[in-house]
Amino acid sequence: MASRLEVNFVRLLSRCESIASVKRSEDEWRLEKYVGALEEMLVALRKSMSKPTPEVLTEYTRKVDFLKGLLEAEKLLSPTEKALANQFLAPGRTPTIANERMAATKTVHMQTKARCTGEMRDELLGMGFSKKEGDLRNRRGLPLDEHQSAAELDAILQHQHNLQEKIAEDMLNLARNLKNNTLAAQSIIKQDNQTLGQSIHQADLNFEKLKTESERLEQHAKKSVNWLLWLMLILVSFAFISMILFIRLFPRLR
Repeated sequence: MASRLEVNFVRLLSRCESIASVKRSEDEWRLEKYVGALEEMLVALRKSMSKPTPEVLTEYTRKVDFLKGLLEAEKLLSPTEKALANQFLAPGRTPTIANERMAATKTVHMQTKARCTGEMRDELLGMGFSKKEGDLRNRRGLPLDEHQSAAELDAILQHQHNLQEKIAEDMLNLARNLKNNTLAAQSIIKQDNQTLGQSIHQADLNFEKLKTESERLEQHAKKSVNWLLWLMLILVSFAFISMILFIRLFPRLR
């Protein structure tokens, strides 16, 4: 059964997801405060005696991190930067409350991606319109200020495009390096496992040999003790018989 702290956490999380699902004004402050409260409650949940299972805690953490990332992405100025930051967000996998068919954070993620795409399209269309208008005015003999502004905007757009390509290339290289490192680590672990298996097998053989030699040594020691005992008995018997014969052959002088 969920604790009171977990119930309050789930309620606040559901409220945050509901607020994040709609377009908010710039002076909207509740979501940021609520997410901060969620972080504090999540820390308390981890320390609670009646804390949820590790899988549930991981899902809670994933949703809180998604909301934090969403807030940080919304603070960016460029729609391109917002869209790029949105791509790296990881929404929750399971519904927060029972009556949800799909995780609310997934819905928020799709809505935010669509909103960022629309803003990028509007920005590009606005730039294209400004450029066409500047070319038209230049043809009519108007000053070149607007033409220069359009050129600067094109340069900025090209720079952002190059930046996106560089980031994508870096991510591809990072994934390739990660894959190579993973394969190398797997190969090393496999070799270590083989070496460990051979060492264990050799240790078992040595143990069996040691056990066999110990048994042989024990049997040899028993045989040595038996021979020594018989030798001592023979010597004692010989000494006793010799003493009797000596007494009989040489009677005591009177």
